[in-house]
Amino acid sequence: METPLQLLIDQVEERKEELIDLLKTLISFKTPAPPARNTAEAQQYVADFLKNFGFAIDMWDVYPNDPNVVGVLKGTESDHYKSLIVNGHIDVAEVSEDENWEEDPFTPVVKDGAVIGRGAADMKGGLAGALFAIRILREAGIELPGDLIFQSVIGEEVGEAGTLQCCNRGYKADFAVVVDTSDLHIQGQGGVITGWITVKSNQTFHDATRRNMIHAGGKLFGASAIEKMMKVIEGLQELERHWAVTKSYPGFLPGTNTINPAVIEGGRHAAFIADECRLWITVHYYPNESYEQVAKEIEEHIGNIAKADVWLKENPPTFEWGGTSMIEDRGEIFPALEVDPSHPGVRLLARSHEEVLDANAVIDVSPTVTDGGWLGDAGIPTAIYGPGDLHNAHAVNEQVSIEQLVDYTKVILRFIYEWTHTKSK
Repeated sequence: METPLQLLIDQVEERKEELIDLLKTLISFKTPAPPARNTAEAQQYVADFLKNFGFAIDMWDVYPNDPNVVGVLKGTESDHYKSLIVNGHIDVAEVSEDENWEEDPFTPVVKDGAVIGRGAADMKGGLAGALFAIRILREAGIELPGDLIFQSVIGEEVGEAGTLQCCNRGYKADFAVVVDTSDLHIQGQGGVITGWITVKSNQTFHDATRRNMIHAGGKLFGASAIEKMMKVIEGLQELERHWAVTKSYPGFLPGTNTINPAVIEGGRHAAFIADECRLWITVHYYPNESYEQVAKEIEEHIGNIAKADVWLKENPPTFEWGGTSMIEDRGEIFPALEVDPSHPGVRLLARSHEEVLDANAVIDVSPTVTDGGWLGDAGIPTAIYGPGDLHNAHAVNEQVSIEQLVDYTKVILRFIYEWTHTKSK
């Protein structure tokens, strides 16, 4: 005889057309970032959805027309049962005009067992499944003993960290699930930080003085900041190779911890010796490292190189790390997230997956980054678990398998129910 919880899980299959319609509705809101500043209508839809099922709504603008939404469903015995955050981002990857979509990216279609549209895999599928699980639980009159906090955030695609704003606003829980693209793997992640390295002369020189800088007897202490930046780049490559030899992490290929010189800017025009050069780098690091740690390693290594160069010793490179937005200040941070397989939340999520799907749960690491690192950085045990795969994320004709969407929704429904029915010690 099926348990009451199993009967609710069975409803996901029986009502999958409603689930598909919910996902199609979310996709139809045009929320690409960039351009961003376009999520208010979609977020209002999520807020109204949650409010209809008894959630108290906190909605505030992170940027104009880009609000976060947090819905809180207080548990009937909050002091004695575990609390849960379900987190996802409403923004999706940009769409270029020259992309060859079969249909309009924001007019979702069902074809060959998949829902096709921008955000289907990354990550409106995850949002839709979690919201639908909540609908089934609440329509059945289920009261959860522990608190359930649902976060629909903005800005993940451009490093604007709507999730960080939730953490700064004080939202905490005993466990968090980021329902981002993971192909139903339970995942942690490495981290990413961007930074600007600047080499700048404290003087400016005419182009005609170059001979005096580079030939014997010229008697002019000067240099091209562009040429000196070449030494910095060589130093970054040396450190990158050193990291590849000395650092590793299970689940990552050797040398995944990279330092990418992504953008270089320098010089005024042809009549000047370049008096300034700026290098924008992207650094990938492992789950057991912090962005503060890797930034310090880079600064110390480049600092030592500068001390060995006559001109750089007097004009040392400066560093600016991170930022709040790839749009606003051309910077971002995604903290790493290390998943503890022995944590009760991870064990229960794995067991929910295995019992619902009759398949082994895979606990590994994502090759990309999500906002999950911010939750972990705030001291909240967190795992990434969602439908969709990275081959479809950001892709033309992005899609998510309906079968996987249904499977995910069943698992997340069971997990929400069981975790919030778990007694606190």
